[in-house]
Amino acid sequence: MVRHRWLLALAAIATAVLLVSGDIAFARAGGGFSGGSRGMRTFSAPSATRTAPTAAPIQRSMTQPRATAPAANAAARPGLFGGGLMGSLAAGFIGAGLFGLLFGHGLFGGMGGIGSLIGLALQLVLIVVVARLIFAWWQRRNMPASAFAGGVGNTGNTGGNTGFGFSPLGGLGLGGGAPASEPITIGEADYDAFERLLTQVQAAYSAEDLNALRARVTPEMLSYFAEELSQNAQRGVVNKVEGVSLLQGDLAEAWREGDSEYATVAMRFALTDSMVDRASGRVVEAGQAGEATEVWTFVRSRGGEWILSAIQQT
Repeated sequence: MVRHRWLLALAAIATAVLLVSGDIAFARAGGGFSGGSRGMRTFSAPSATRTAPTAAPIQRSMTQPRATAPAANAAARPGLFGGGLMGSLAAGFIGAGLFGLLFGHGLFGGMGGIGSLIGLALQLVLIVVVARLIFAWWQRRNMPASAFAGGVGNTGNTGGNTGFGFSPLGGLGLGGGAPASEPITIGEADYDAFERLLTQVQAAYSAEDLNALRARVTPEMLSYFAEELSQNAQRGVVNKVEGVSLLQGDLAEAWREGDSEYATVAMRFALTDSMVDRASGRVVEAGQAGEATEVWTFVRSRGGEWILSAIQQT
């Protein structure tokens, strides 16, 4: 009987170690999953580069693979909550609640202990739901009528950066089956923006700063990050990511769809990951300096700022 109990205990410990090891292996913002949107090219493989010859296909996306947008329907473009007075009121109430949530003390400000943890989890769930609604509405408004027409287009590997990190050669091949689109030129200022976003997104994720993330990622990516932070909160840990530094980068593709511009970039960067107990601040798993290679896609409206719209593992 005693021996049986010891075997059960050892099995439980082994299972816990495997679970923790899995969490650590997939730490950092976006680590371990491939998701987001690359517009019309979401389900097409990005062009190969020296930094990332291959990239995992996007597995989580709010983009529909075979959605169509007839011109007659595109002209209507209803609002996120529909038209009319009730739609406007609903949008106003939700908007007011979100701004209070993100810029104030949240829905459960002032609560301590287990109450604050539950409040944090509920806030993150609310942000996930609303972010997905906003992204779906934004995507409908910006989707061209022929968004998912067939054909292979130019990958748009234009521009050449002479600054730190990024290779001026760009991609080495065509994305598989990418729809036709208009190529754009990527300059040194754009590469600088990509490098800043790499460090800023990781820093905001590490600090669990949803306001900072919201300003630097699409609503869809915000929902994915909020899910990860909620899972960390449930486990009682905080993922600390430090020492993020770009080592090498290549432009894979850059193109325009309607009023939106996209750039897919392969990046190899240094970082240190660690898991910290939320209550005591004790390091649960000490981080070691290492490297990661991922393919990030950025999007911007014409004249706007670049934000992160997808991450793919290599």
